[in-house]
Amino acid sequence: MNDEVNELETRIAELRQQEKRLQQDVASLQASYNAMLQKQVAEAQMALGRVVQESLSELEQRRQKLQIAVEQLERRQERIRNEMKTSFAGVSQDLAIRVQGFKDYLVGSLQDLATSAEQLQLTPASEPEPRRGVRSENREEVRSEARSEARSESRSGMRSDAKSGMEEALIPKFAESNLQEQTKRINKLLDQYRMMPDYYGQPWQLRRTFEPIHADRVSNWFFTQGGRGSLKSLGSRLQNILVASAVISVLRDLYGDRVRVLVLGDSPERLGEWRRGLQDCLGVSRADFGSDQGIVLFEAPEPLVQRAERLLKQKQLPIILIDESEGFINLALLQFPLWLAFASDPTNPMVY
Repeated sequence: MNDEVNELETRIAELRQQEKRLQQDVASLQASYNAMLQKQVAEAQMALGRVVQESLSELEQRRQKLQIAVEQLERRQERIRNEMKTSFAGVSQDLAIRVQGFKDYLVGSLQDLATSAEQLQLTPASEPEPRRGVRSENREEVRSEARSEARSESRSGMRSDAKSGMEEALIPKFAESNLQEQTKRINKLLDQYRMMPDYYGQPWQLRRTFEPIHADRVSNWFFTQGGRGSLKSLGSRLQNILVASAVISVLRDLYGDRVRVLVLGDSPERLGEWRRGLQDCLGVSRADFGSDQGIVLFEAPEPLVQRAERLLKQKQLPIILIDESEGFINLALLQFPLWLAFASDPTNPMVY
């Protein structure tokens, strides 16, 4: 009995020692696992940090390269601008406009001078008074000559009145209610531009998409303002040029080659936009622009006024188009029968 008890105690002691060893092994394994896990986490963090750092370095290098490229492009742009300002190619258009304006001024001045010289009446030398003994026949001759001069002056006055009446007949009057045929023709053309656009039509015919908003403005200018007034800008110079092109197309249909287009802008750049826009909308070429052609571009109102006056004397029909950039309108422009100015709209500013 005692032997069995001793054996059991010995067995229990061995099991307790084995339990302690197992607990120590478990603790050792747990410590090893924790250490290994911490090491792996640290290595992963280091690897991730290296990847992030490499990516940031690569992005920083790309950013620096892009910044250098942008700076190079900006310097190149500035150099090109300076070259355009100083080279013949950059100033040729501005120089040509100014030279043409001065030429027009000289030609107009010479024509005005010649006209004034033709109209100048030199006073004849005064004849000595006849003696008291002059015969009655001489008095009758003097009276007859005076009556002849009066009749000739009367006939010349009638001719001048007829001439002025003819000039008035050449000036279009769209707002008058009795011009029904002309009104129908204009409305028909506007409907045609809007519903059946001809993108490959003849030159001077509108070739672009024409919306109701454009038709409303053109109709208002013809019938409400009588061909003389301003329209609110559409917020884009190209849209304004489209409206002006429709006006030109209608006028060319009504009056043919008599219509001459005079465009006023405050800079060569804006006049260049007008030239390209009119070419695109009307199918005209560069040959249609020039002092003796259908379209003339002006940077100042004075030479434009002189050109318009000469065109009227030549029985031509000038249409003056004023860009939105013109802050003030020269009052001399308002004397002509056809002018269209685009007024800036604060709610719809110009998009450049």
